[in-house]
Amino acid sequence: MEYSENCYRRFLDGDESAFTEIIAEHRGPVTFFIQRYVHDICAAEDIAADVFMELVVHPHKYRFGTPLRTYLLVLARSRAIDWLRREKHRQAVPLEDVAEQLADTKSLEDEVLRSERSRILHEAIGKLPPEQQAALHLVYFDEQSYADTAKILHITKKRVDHLLCRAKQSLRSIIGEDGVLN
Repeated sequence: MEYSENCYRRFLDGDESAFTEIIAEHRGPVTFFIQRYVHDICAAEDIAADVFMELVVHPHKYRFGTPLRTYLLVLARSRAIDWLRREKHRQAVPLEDVAEQLADTKSLEDEVLRSERSRILHEAIGKLPPEQQAALHLVYFDEQSYADTAKILHITKKRVDHLLCRAKQSLRSIIGEDGVLN
């Protein structure tokens, strides 16, 4: 059994500090994954909080055979899609517009955007279709397997491979040989 699953088992047995460990380990990746869908960091943080609250409110829904991170990302995707359905008429605020407000908080987005090359890559990924963005994020940023990515996105492994291939081709044409956005 993995570390996260052990922490969750300890939490269910009454150790409240174990839940803090789960949040510390998974909050950044879950929030960043949701951010890829909703393009609103405040909403992503709220949705991530709801995802973690699901572990508290409905502990019986989690099956210990599945990695906890996979379960959290499946919930995150579902909650993000629900949020998008409810907020169809909202106006998105790009991450770059709120970067100054986030300067004091150390987050995964800050780390990704730290260097110029990462910023260019982030912008280029933002131009891809949402399904390609999600697949890239899960496989390359969150280091999920193709099988877990397929499970999270509710698609086949072959579709994951196809999405990644198309995303890489698109990124090559968006970024170009000189490393500048086209």
